[in-house]
Amino acid sequence: MTAPARTLRIAARPGPFVCRADEAALVLIDMQRDFIEPGGFGESLGNDVSLLAPAVPAAARLLRWARAQGLLVVHTRESHAPDLSDCPPAKRLRGAPRQRIGDAGPMGRILVRGEPGNAIVDALAPLAGEWQIDKPGKGAFHATALGERLAARGIRQLILGGVTTEVCVQTTMREANDRGYECLLVDEATASYFPDFKQATLSMLVAQGGIVGWVGGLEQVLAAGA
Repeated sequence: MTAPARTLRIAARPGPFVCRADEAALVLIDMQRDFIEPGGFGESLGNDVSLLAPAVPAAARLLRWARAQGLLVVHTRESHAPDLSDCPPAKRLRGAPRQRIGDAGPMGRILVRGEPGNAIVDALAPLAGEWQIDKPGKGAFHATALGERLAARGIRQLILGGVTTEVCVQTTMREANDRGYECLLVDEATASYFPDFKQATLSMLVAQGGIVGWVGGLEQVLAAGA
């Protein structure tokens, strides 16, 4: 007889986040060299990429926990086809970066699939069997099969980390909320080039009784199921 799935109760804001291990997935958003390491797209936009560094070891601890609990693990990459057919001008021409999407940089063509800079950082390298979702937009559900695949697996709850908090992470969490998923964002496992933007985002997510979802601390997550 198969043992029943473990129920995980995580202390969080605005209240406990309760999930079943077989109905939950860890989703790590865009933990890519292009955003986290010098020489990538994040730095080309004029950002201090060192501000994202603390999220990497925190996300690694979260990843080890999720694997130990038997959660489905999903890694996303913001990426585009080599011919940029899935990168509209409204995205590619936005702002005034030193290098645009598709341009050659120190780690290959920026945000292009298969290039070195588009890879997940080594500390969070996906294992065989973990999902890798290439997304052309900010949200992980836009123009991907993520929703259909999660539904087929019976996933109802998402635990999230990644970068940046106010852009791709928040967009994915709001997309998921609209699709009926309960979502928990892990504070230390997410980061922004603008720390005040991160804090504002966390406040928005849990306002009004958790209108978008839950926010929890890493230690509280790790204590669940211990």
